Amino acid sequence: MIFKKSTTPCSCPSRLLGATDVRPHVSRVSMQAASSKKDISRRDVLGGAASGVVLPGLLPFGPTPVFAADGGIPKAELADGLNISRVVKGCWQLSGGHRGDSATDRTSGQVAIEDFGRFVNAGVTTFDAADHYGPAEVLIGKYLASMGPEKAQELRNQVQVLTKTCLFDGLSMSNVSRSIMSRFVARSVERLGTKPDLIQFYWGEYVIPKYVDAAKYLADEQAAGQFGHLGVTNFDVKRIADIAEKGGVKVEANQLQYSLLDRRPENGMVEYCLKNNIRLLPYGVLAGGLLSSRYLGAPASSVVLDTFSKRKYAQVIGQAGGWEWFQSLLQVLDSIARKHSTSLSNIATRWVLDKPGVAGASIGARNTSHLSDYAALFSFNLDAGDNAAIQEVLERGKQPLGDCYQFERGLGPF
Repeated sequence: MIFKKSTTPCSCPSRLLGATDVRPHVSRVSMQAASSKKDISRRDVLGGAASGVVLPGLLPFGPTPVFAADGGIPKAELADGLNISRVVKGCWQLSGGHRGDSATDRTSGQVAIEDFGRFVNAGVTTFDAADHYGPAEVLIGKYLASMGPEKAQELRNQVQVLTKTCLFDGLSMSNVSRSIMSRFVARSVERLGTKPDLIQFYWGEYVIPKYVDAAKYLADEQAAGQFGHLGVTNFDVKRIADIAEKGGVKVEANQLQYSLLDRRPENGMVEYCLKNNIRLLPYGVLAGGLLSSRYLGAPASSVVLDTFSKRKYAQVIGQAGGWEWFQSLLQVLDSIARKHSTSLSNIATRWVLDKPGVAGASIGARNTSHLSDYAALFSFNLDAGDNAAIQEVLERGKQPLGDCYQFERGLGPF
């Protein structure tokens, strides 16, 4: 299953998007299976990140919820002393490529700032941004300043601010230094108007083998008090081990793609992170909204791919088993959702949240329309029968073979 790529100009930084990359225009799903890394790479649009199985020798734990916020959404520890809401507001949707339907678009300007407050009131107190998500960091900063100086600290104490420091261009990677990494961090601090609670590090090209040095420079910035905790995003096991073991860097969190459609973390990453006390923060759990009842029974030809996320995750469906298989998955999820009087999307999200080591899930949002659904995530539990039914349909799909993000980098199979 692929989508046609457009040559329409994009507002995303040209250094991140090549001539054959995804463009934010309306497209429709095709039934052809994705066949190359260009068909699926989230890396290209970053600038625009078996149920019940117990791993040998490891406990089947997920971070124990610490307490429930007023909105009924519990918190869990993502890093030592950093408790996040188990539903995290993902801010990739604020980067400019997720406008979608104009009638429901609240991804820019004052309405986007106001929506942060609605999320906090609903118990979603954690925001996940990046230095290349367009105005996302600036919008968070404006929200944090929106109540005036008297209440600014009170508001800051309520929320958890996560961002990412990402190196894409060869010049920065080849010449990486403490001063370069310091400038990246300082830029995020200036935009946010606060020091982030967590910075998640991304490195664009393993063939430029200075990612350990870059991580050490970030750790120096952390030690200097510029941010609270250090994590990584979209690394494979080998490179995280290089950073942690060769570089001596304390990696506390790992943001990675993990969903019913992408179970590559179970090919070694979950085990490594559990052994090394690295918590997981999955993204892509709802596949850009495709894992919802809206697409149950929909023919592939009718699906409009009008956001970066939908276009990206349509390709993931192709890798996972194709549209016909995807429909069988939606049918099973819908049946379980009816049993628990909740939404299909909540079943897909809860499946991820129940996985070992998962602290929370970063769920991108264009508006506040799903806030009531988030609280309902914790009103039920998936039982053995539910997990068995899900596992059966997963086994009929294509089994993941690679490590996290290797396929997108052209280094291995999906």
